[in-house]
Amino acid sequence: MDLPTIAEVRLPASRADLAALSETVIPLGGGTWLFSEPQNHLTGLVDLMTLGWTPWERRTDGGLSVAATCTMAELTRIPATDGWWALPLFRECAESLLQSFKVWNTATVGGNIATALAAGALIGLGGALDAELVIWTPDGSERRQLVADFVVDQRVTTIQPGEVVRSIEFPAAAMAATTAFRRIALSPLGRAGTVLAARSDLDGAVVLCITGGTSRPEVIRFPGLPEAEELAAAVAAVPTWFTDAHGAADWRQGVSGLLAEEIRQELARSASTRSERTQ
Repeated sequence: MDLPTIAEVRLPASRADLAALSETVIPLGGGTWLFSEPQNHLTGLVDLMTLGWTPWERRTDGGLSVAATCTMAELTRIPATDGWWALPLFRECAESLLQSFKVWNTATVGGNIATALAAGALIGLGGALDAELVIWTPDGSERRQLVADFVVDQRVTTIQPGEVVRSIEFPAAAMAATTAFRRIALSPLGRAGTVLAARSDLDGAVVLCITGGTSRPEVIRFPGLPEAEELAAAVAAVPTWFTDAHGAADWRQGVSGLLAEEIRQELARSASTRSERTQ
């Protein structure tokens, strides 16, 4: 879609060039959502892709740092690495977003999270793995915030005018976890009705993140593998289910409970396999 109110697209060469950002001049990543509907309040864009950020890097502590400008395709090409047992979840979450090959090679990780759509495939990934956003602020410093806390409602985040998501940091402990994933939609090629991403840490703790059918990411934590009744009660207590063309709130709640139980059983099997592997 044309954006007729845009008067200028800036091509920054350094962080200093981001000073042009404001309420009406915003960062541009892949632009796959930005150019999908009118944006009549905007007068300018600042194309982050010209900054040349490395798509992803292994941190010295064993964690993973993903640039906000890393594309879906680049994210799923991270090679298998010793100790990074959570990597399969990256592709599962990325592929849960229905997209053409053009979007696959253009849409960015940072854009997917910052847009804060309920169907934001990588919001669930960040929530399940306790990923933290590094956000550059206009005064030249930065702030950090968990993905699950950054998205507060549909299309609503804590981002302020002039701020830029620089990277998404995945901690080493979460990268070493085993994971499970479930997604369901009303039709085979429909937008997700609910998406569940989970991990089981080396110490046995379990984290479940629900997106797709909730207005914000809902993260549920257990000190160990929960019993079926405990898990069902936790899913049923989620307060942010909503109804739209892709599913009714009660249906989303019901199928999420079923999928969560499937995940619980899968994580139990994975824990058993992991125990045998380390003996």
